[in-house]
Amino acid sequence: MRLLLVSDTHLPKRARELPAPLLAEVPRADVVVHAGDWVDTATLDLLESRSRRLVGVYGNNDGPGLRARLPEVARADLGGLHLGVVHETGDARGRERRCAARFPDLDVLVFGHSHIPWDTTADTGLRLLNPGSPTDRRRQPYCTYMTAAVTRGRLADVVLHRLPRR
Repeated sequence: MRLLLVSDTHLPKRARELPAPLLAEVPRADVVVHAGDWVDTATLDLLESRSRRLVGVYGNNDGPGLRARLPEVARADLGGLHLGVVHETGDARGRERRCAARFPDLDVLVFGHSHIPWDTTADTGLRLLNPGSPTDRRRQPYCTYMTAAVTRGRLADVVLHRLPRR
């Protein structure tokens, strides 16, 4: 099972549209995961219409329209892998410990908010992934997203993709 992980699209404030390389990944993915800060409902509509399955949450910049359609925390069983999605996880210091305590039943937690790619594993085995942002790199050298695979109930082949500078 192929996953596409994205967060913090911030359309149309940070970009007019999603980058073409990211959109090209959508039909290749069995599951598209979006960790919030969509900003506009058109992006949600677009990904819903093009995705086989979409798992998403709202972020702190998402208004009532998105909050009415998306949860704050989403969970999905993906071939035996217990995946969770949330926008904010708090300060980087202590993140693994806090998230492992908050989500003891998960194998993987995808989050956003910082626009900073993140890939660590808590002592409990919880894998934490932040795909960064495909539209707003902030202090990062590149805009980014991630792909991964689920094989026999385990996460594999996690790749951080750098997008060309606009």
